Amino acid sequence: MKITPNGAAGGEVTGSCYLIETDQARVVVDCGMFQGSRGADDLNRRPPIDDVNAIDAVVITHAHLDHTGRIPVLVKAGYEGPIFATSATLDLMMIILEDSARIQVSDNERTNRKRRRAGEDPLEPLYDEDDVTPVRGLTREIRVGSPIDVAPGIVAKFFEAGHMLGSTSIEFTITENGKTKTVVFSGDLGPADRPVLKDFAHVPNADLVFMESTYGDRNHRPYEKTVEEFEAIVRKVHAAKGKILVPTFAVGRSQQIIYHLAVMFHEKQVPVFPIYLDSPMALKATEVYKTHPELFDDEMVAYRDAGLFPISGGYFKPSESADESRALNRIDGPCAILAGAGMCNAGRILHHLKQNLWKRDTHVLIVGYQGNGTLGRRLVNGESHVKIHGEKIAVRAQIHTMGGFSAHADQSDLLRWFEPLAQHKPRLVLTHGEDRAREPLAEIIEQKHGIKAILPALGETITL
Repeated sequence: MKITPNGAAGGEVTGSCYLIETDQARVVVDCGMFQGSRGADDLNRRPPIDDVNAIDAVVITHAHLDHTGRIPVLVKAGYEGPIFATSATLDLMMIILEDSARIQVSDNERTNRKRRRAGEDPLEPLYDEDDVTPVRGLTREIRVGSPIDVAPGIVAKFFEAGHMLGSTSIEFTITENGKTKTVVFSGDLGPADRPVLKDFAHVPNADLVFMESTYGDRNHRPYEKTVEEFEAIVRKVHAAKGKILVPTFAVGRSQQIIYHLAVMFHEKQVPVFPIYLDSPMALKATEVYKTHPELFDDEMVAYRDAGLFPISGGYFKPSESADESRALNRIDGPCAILAGAGMCNAGRILHHLKQNLWKRDTHVLIVGYQGNGTLGRRLVNGESHVKIHGEKIAVRAQIHTMGGFSAHADQSDLLRWFEPLAQHKPRLVLTHGEDRAREPLAEIIEQKHGIKAILPALGETITL
């Protein structure tokens, strides 16, 4: 058996994709888009395997673009097999892919205008909405905890991962030449004891483990402290009649921030002010949340039963059209604007940052991971000027990095998830993390469990 990481390896976080190969089957686990790094476009245009017709199945851990964004590339190249995931993941995946297609077309048009002026031939977009449409017909819904045959000799079982709505870790029981081995993919793991979603579940046993390491080098600030800081910023901005800009991933972070603002309003910590959800994708995702109450944690259920249901639509104003989005730049504070993309590398947040970064009464809340090369990372790094749409913009706004809101497990939670598996001394492969994150995590695991982790390069095959 061979497993090859064709993304999220070699110190890269995005582009998650693994190819499992046995003597009778080939299965792709996740098929995500590379984001932010140089050469990302070239990497995104390559299917994870030359002969897509040789793939028996695609299995998805969760819906985020860096785990699903290359699926239309696969289908465009001729893949017609099944795509397995939870119901919530499949619903959210289609929303994310449709939005991605629109961005691909828009960005490609902008690139081609520059290429025409330079006398260069135009490029095709990575994919468009017509390439996304066939994906839905290939999807197969699974149930968490129920084993399912996904390919000859390969059985998959899904476990709650606590990262986003519908997210899972996956246990593969793989039989080859009369021998059976268990291979586990953590997917992206969520932090424990966060509101809205259930915590991750433990996978009991494995011979080989692929574990994410996004925050393998650090622990997040305690969540309670992060919420206190968030509430203090909200009160300060309200008093100064300023604007809060939140670059948000449409699924998960948007709903989480609205949740905490709604609690503040409900508890009368601050007078009610407008919250604008400026993301058609986030609005669609919020509707998906409503259809999956079985995935909520006890705290969210209790608030809902008490009449506080932040995602009901009563706590935010939807901003669907481009004209409605542009109009927000003419609105005085206090207000909060939540817009994608989460890493500030595309989407409507760019326009809001362009119009507001140079103003001192603007507060930008960075509430998620910012990949290398992204505008979000440059803001986190404290750059005094940034370029947006080719224009130099002064950064006079206050930038708040709030890692405690992260939907990724920190070092302690990663170790907690791995603890039951470590007792069986599996081989361990750390992916989905920069070197500065996965190397310290590897050292701690070796010290604590005597297991020396493999830190693979992109395309490096692991043989079991």
